[in-house]
Amino acid sequence: MLAKINNCEIDLSKPIDISIPLTNTDENPIAWYIEKPVIEPVVFGDWIGKVSEGKSSTNFNNIFFNPHGHGTHTECLGHITNAFYSINDSLKQFFFFAVLITVEPEKIDDDLVIIKSQIEKAMQFSNALQNTKPTALIIRTLPNEHDKKSRKYSNTNPPYLSEEAAVFIRESEIQHLLIDLPSVDKEHDEGKLLAHKAFWNVKDTVNLNPDARLKATITEMIFVAPEIENGIYLLNLQIASFENDASPSKPVIYKIADFRL
Repeated sequence: MLAKINNCEIDLSKPIDISIPLTNTDENPIAWYIEKPVIEPVVFGDWIGKVSEGKSSTNFNNIFFNPHGHGTHTECLGHITNAFYSINDSLKQFFFFAVLITVEPEKIDDDLVIIKSQIEKAMQFSNALQNTKPTALIIRTLPNEHDKKSRKYSNTNPPYLSEEAAVFIRESEIQHLLIDLPSVDKEHDEGKLLAHKAFWNVKDTVNLNPDARLKATITEMIFVAPEIENGIYLLNLQIASFENDASPSKPVIYKIADFRL
């Protein structure tokens, strides 16, 4: 099924899913010191909500998970503010032109850090889309092993985004940032959250400044397969309708004819 958006031809029958599915197995990725998700049938006395148990005509599961620690999720600035802000209110549009870039974080002291110059250089080609300026940025980091889909991140000091890089992304008018790491910030950072604050332009988490970016989102723990080329894509950013700072999400991208790096 072909569609034309801003004179760009897009085949909607060929989605590229860059989310990580949530499971109750040891294959599920985990961050932030929690256990794996729980998916189990409801039990009422001797009744079990599982068809294979022979006591129910339907499968009827409870699911216990944490959107931030158990896989692909999209968050709003309510993740770091004193006042409540919901991702369900922040994200009201779901299709965006996105630029996919690949960077190898630089070694700085004991950390691996994505720095401004890497983002700036990788994004130089995005103006090729002429009158369709990307409003979403997808960052794939190297090395890009498939075990990102099941990695246990707790206490491993994963790579992160520098504050200067986050400022550059914000000033590039990127509204939606997607990354294949558990956080844009350092795992143990004394609560500074410099990249989160810089991207959302949050100067005070208690008394929110009027120019904070209420509609901007960050999506973490995606996985972009190695064979997917850098370039411009149409992004469909799907969330569940949770009234929460974050929701599990399913970002899907579509190739745009004649645009590649």
